[in-house]
Amino acid sequence: MQQSVLMTTCLRATSSQEGLPLLKSQFNGVPCPKYKRCRSFTRYGRPSEKAPKISPQQATTILQANEKMYEVIKPGSVLKSIDWNQLASNNPLEDSIAIAKLCDNRSYLLGVFDGHGGPACARVLAKRLLSYIAASLPSQHVSSLLLEQMTPTTEFRPEIESLYAYEFNQYHASVSYLRDTLSNDESQCSINSTERALVTAFDAMDQQLSEEALAFLLGPEMGDILQRVPRWDWKPWWGDAFPSRDKVLQLSTLSTAMSGSVATVAHISSNNLVLANTGDCQAVLGYLSEDGSWGARKLGKEHTSENASEVERLYGEHPPNERDTVLRMDRLLGQLMPLRAFGDFRFKWPRHVLEKWVIPILGESALPSHYKTPPYLSARPEIIKHTLSPRDKFVVIASDGLWDLLSPTQVVRLVGEHMSGRVALGPLTLPPGDVTLEEINNMLQQRREGLSKRPLDTNAATHLIRHALASTETGLDPDRLSELLSLPDDVVRLFRDDITIIVAYFDTDYLLKSLPQTNQE
Repeated sequence: MQQSVLMTTCLRATSSQEGLPLLKSQFNGVPCPKYKRCRSFTRYGRPSEKAPKISPQQATTILQANEKMYEVIKPGSVLKSIDWNQLASNNPLEDSIAIAKLCDNRSYLLGVFDGHGGPACARVLAKRLLSYIAASLPSQHVSSLLLEQMTPTTEFRPEIESLYAYEFNQYHASVSYLRDTLSNDESQCSINSTERALVTAFDAMDQQLSEEALAFLLGPEMGDILQRVPRWDWKPWWGDAFPSRDKVLQLSTLSTAMSGSVATVAHISSNNLVLANTGDCQAVLGYLSEDGSWGARKLGKEHTSENASEVERLYGEHPPNERDTVLRMDRLLGQLMPLRAFGDFRFKWPRHVLEKWVIPILGESALPSHYKTPPYLSARPEIIKHTLSPRDKFVVIASDGLWDLLSPTQVVRLVGEHMSGRVALGPLTLPPGDVTLEEINNMLQQRREGLSKRPLDTNAATHLIRHALASTETGLDPDRLSELLSLPDDVVRLFRDDITIIVAYFDTDYLLKSLPQTNQE
């Protein structure tokens, strides 16, 4: 097994195979951006040489490197197409993306995961969470084929893949019991099956990340430490000593547990959009108003200190004498920006677990200051429901790297304009029947006007990234784009975050047919 290497900044993967990104330097007092955003050059120092400027074509090549498009061919789906793309700021990229089609071939899951403290937690969520959601839906058949993952996932070492497969089978076998348990929770009794499935899967996934790490950190003592009966039967991995395997599993599960990730996942089926949000990613719906202008509907709020109700929730879960320490400098215990997240178990585990088992591995800084009444952090999502209408044209789900640079209104306007420009790129088709020369001339004139607005990118997510980086008051500035894409790794994080975007387009004809007959025009 390739050994981990101490680094002086954030958590980083050091093995040629994924799954071993665990280092004490993650908590050496130099915070990662999601823990504390830094805006001065003293954090990174200045580059010794100015990076060579790249050409517009090279900039476009960089922007389009990770773009993907999916056209829905099979009829009877509310989605018409999906565009997505990612642009890294951190090295490695800490965002992850997951898109899947459920086995009914008409329902979709779209997820964006924004990691911090390294990419480990976000990558694990992209690989596992959508399957947990699919298994939690009562409509899903009890089958190994619950969904078709449309985005590639990280391939972990065989020991870790085996663990994840075993854990999912345990979850799948227990999920009916978990749904029943959740339905007895008064706070969840009014939600429907899809919402319950999302909440169940989010809660269970985070719990499994915790139990996996504790199992390989504590071994047989795990049950005594948790002081409860595990939700499912644990395979006694420690019963058959295998040092190299156990070390791999300990390093991988603990690195995932100590890093963290926020998440936004949308379940889209028929004319229903149900969003589960944990943290500070955002989803925005683009719709056409009656006057033909574009409107933006933000789905939910970020879970940060700027969300007053979220702050009050946090205060209400801890004694009044912690009011000055729970939130410091607008961060959880003075360190973490999002107030909900997966992983980050140094904000969740009992203090004595951190002191006895984690600090000897990661150092004193693994225990936050003023750590008195954990857990301080939860992965439970906020659920937002929306019934789609024919005026709803698309939804944009993105990490905060996009929203730091563009507002929801700007994003919707850009995607709307991109839709019009992309139509102009298609072949000219004449309407059926006789067509006069004047009508053809008008069509050609409209096409010329459309071509003048033709986007540089056919992919809407790429179009958004280009405008997020290069927009000025006078239009796109190619020099600005080239400069931002030429920044060296030790400086680029000062100017932007990782950017991950999904743009999903709705089929208007499908939504028209889904209206009650009396409402159709």
